[in-house]
Amino acid sequence: MNGVVAAVVVAAGRGFRAGGGEFPKQYRAIAGEPVIRASLRMLAEHPDVAWVQPVIHRDDIALFEAASTGLGLLLPVFGGATRQASVRAGLEALSEARPDIVLVHDAARPFASAALVSRGIEAARSGAAAIPALPIADTVKTVDAEGAVTGTIERAKLRLVQTPQVFDYAALLSLHRKALAAGREDFADDAALAEWGGLKVATFAGEAANVKLTTPEDFARWAGEGASALADIRTGSGYDVHAFVPGDHVMLGGVRIAHSAGLSGHSDADVVLHALVDAILGALAEGDIGVHFPPSDPQWRGASSDRFLAFAVERVRARGGRIAHLDVNVVCEAPRIGPHRDAMRARIAEIANISVERVAVKATTSEKLGFTGRREGMAAFATATVRLPWSD
Repeated sequence: MNGVVAAVVVAAGRGFRAGGGEFPKQYRAIAGEPVIRASLRMLAEHPDVAWVQPVIHRDDIALFEAASTGLGLLLPVFGGATRQASVRAGLEALSEARPDIVLVHDAARPFASAALVSRGIEAARSGAAAIPALPIADTVKTVDAEGAVTGTIERAKLRLVQTPQVFDYAALLSLHRKALAAGREDFADDAALAEWGGLKVATFAGEAANVKLTTPEDFARWAGEGASALADIRTGSGYDVHAFVPGDHVMLGGVRIAHSAGLSGHSDADVVLHALVDAILGALAEGDIGVHFPPSDPQWRGASSDRFLAFAVERVRARGGRIAHLDVNVVCEAPRIGPHRDAMRARIAEIANISVERVAVKATTSEKLGFTGRREGMAAFATATVRLPWSD
């Protein structure tokens, strides 16, 4: 089994037993990021996954939109009363795209790794179904109604099962439709459905950290684990300046703003994005924008600066890190930044693949002092806060 891979992420449950007040567990934060975003982001960024199909509860539209900004997902569909119904809804939504392989993942498993997904895809290419599994370390007993031990189970044949579970798409969709017609909505997971349908289900190595967050105790424990995994907190600063030249607009924060002049620069002279790139690279101690995109290289003449910011963001991800916050201050007499502030924040958040709440854009004048006061150009100061895995 080869070909195009898609993922269905099930997030339609209410999950209130995990605590958190009015928020279902998949929208609670772990290490500063909604649980569902971590699950979706991992799959959306995986090089072998073409599409990610979220399945949500119809009451969670606003929560989902806030948690999934900039991830490039398919439009969500609404789930059903059971997990099985929700998975079926996701599979049906993919019927036009018709991938060859589909992964089914629980949104409440935010620590699944890209390597786990790759193992699953590779295992599924050899058959119709494959699931991640872990051996059981503890002894398992059977008990009666009073709690008295009635026997000991041979644990060598037992496995703890996780998601993402990986299947031939057409086979899994057919089984879901068959189960619906038979009135069967009681399967615990898609592997159980596959077993019922006569498919051979293989296993591949799961991950101990790939836990499903279910109870308040889970969140209490894993919130700390998730934060400590990115305990190396870095701060970088950036500065950029460009002179005004004849023109009719400036690019600031990835937004085209009409103005009586343009800005001079080898690329599009976006001082905001350039300062942010230097801030991120500074936090990583990986040089500056000129090192990676030298002005002497003609390929960058007139280039859109969102490419530079996307590169810096990818450098963070390549080191297993996460951008926690971006802050920029624009210095100019004109144009006025206030009317464009929200658009700039939204565009920066989109390029950086973070929520807009993690982007700050401010502006000030220099009280008519210096080159900015004389309206000869404009400047930007930026700060980036980055979280990386700790290493000596």
